[in-house]
Amino acid sequence: MSSATDPLSETSDDLHWPRVRDWLQAHPELIADDRALLEELGLKATGRNVVEFGKAALTRLEEAAEREADARKRIEAIARANFAAQTQTHVAALDLMEARNPTDLSRRLDGVAQGRFGLVGASVALEKPGGVPFGWKALEAGGVDALLGEHGLTWLGPNFEGLDLFGAAEAEVKSVALIRMAPHFPGSETPVRHAICAFGSPDEDGFTPSMGCELVAFIARVVERTAERWPILS
Repeated sequence: MSSATDPLSETSDDLHWPRVRDWLQAHPELIADDRALLEELGLKATGRNVVEFGKAALTRLEEAAEREADARKRIEAIARANFAAQTQTHVAALDLMEARNPTDLSRRLDGVAQGRFGLVGASVALEKPGGVPFGWKALEAGGVDALLGEHGLTWLGPNFEGLDLFGAAEAEVKSVALIRMAPHFPGSETPVRHAICAFGSPDEDGFTPSMGCELVAFIARVVERTAERWPILS
């Protein structure tokens, strides 16, 4: 190999990096095939038919790890929120069961709805005929079926005109959860009275048809069973 074409030749007096670099680019196989030199330089020797995806693969792994971490954080946040909601529900149930009469029960229900769940309020509505306790809302006969449907148990969605179950706070209620109840009051001539437990949220998406209603339904069952302690006076 002549010095005219080989800047690494022992006879070359003009050994400068630009010439060396150009020459190596023109003869890459000399570096690629010299495994000992590559190892000394801290480079990885691979076969000529091997394509290195190390950086790309590492990037994909890092992205996957970030996605998994984000998903884990979301799951943990949901779990914490569910646990907090369940805890508040259980405490609310204990508070409701300490009611001294139907009026106190209605007052406590409204209080836990506001204080523990951030709602505008809650109320109990009872169908006529028959007496309606002070603090409860009165519905005409068939009123529960009119709101929930003949066989409907719950309804979650936007507040609507004519509901009127939240008194002075009605204008603040943007969405509602309505839960059917069927309390049996001691001494009543009618075996079962149709009723509704209503919850009002200040947010339009506070209650939506796609939501589960297990927690508010549980509260409604507590209200229903607690109300059965006392006869309804006419």
